[in-house]
Amino acid sequence: MSRTIRSEEIPGRPEFRHLSTIAGIGIDLRYATPDNFVGRDLYSPLDCAWLHADAAAAIERAVTFLAARAPGHQLLILDALRPHSVQIELWNTLAGTDLQMYLAPPERGSIHSFGMAVDVTILDVAGRELDMGTGFDDMTELSHPILEPKHLESGSLTAAQIANRQLLRDAMFHAGFVGINSEWWHFDCGDRVHVRATYAKVL
Repeated sequence: MSRTIRSEEIPGRPEFRHLSTIAGIGIDLRYATPDNFVGRDLYSPLDCAWLHADAAAAIERAVTFLAARAPGHQLLILDALRPHSVQIELWNTLAGTDLQMYLAPPERGSIHSFGMAVDVTILDVAGRELDMGTGFDDMTELSHPILEPKHLESGSLTAAQIANRQLLRDAMFHAGFVGINSEWWHFDCGDRVHVRATYAKVL
C-alpha cells in the first residue's frame, strides 16, 4: 500500500467510503463552509465527505448504539477526511499563537488525514444540535473533556451539557473510537500511533 494518496484519488480507492453510504447520520462538514475558525471554505473543489472503511464501519456501530440509547437522536458529522494540505493551512493560520495546541503539527500529521478521525456531535429528535456547552472548534478550556468536573463545579458547564457530551462519548467509545482531552467533538478510530504506522495519509 502506498504511504500517501492524493485527495483526488480517493473516489477510486475501495478502502474509503463516502459518508453518504452510512445510514442514520447527518453531514455538515464545517471546513467545506465559512462556518469555521478560519472563516472560509477550505475544502472546495475537493469532496472531503469520506472516511476509511474501518472508521465508517465504526460510525455505523456508533449509530446503532445511539439509536438504542436515545431513540430519534442522530450523529452529525462535522469533519471527516481532512487532507494533509488543509491541515498545514490550519496550522499556519494559528502560527505564533497558543491555539496551535488544538492541532496536530504537520510533521506528525492529523489522524483526520488518514480518514480515521471524525469531529461529531448529536442532533436531537427535532434535528437540533444538543447543547454541549460550546460550539464546534471552540478553542477554550470549556471544550476540554478532562476539565469538565471543574467546569461543573464552577457553573461554567451544566450537568445537562456534560450528560450530552457523555452520551456522545458513550456511543463513540462503544464503537471503538478514542477521545482526546482538549476537544469534546474529536474522536480517533483506534490508536493514533497504529494509524500513522499502518494507514496511508491523504495529501
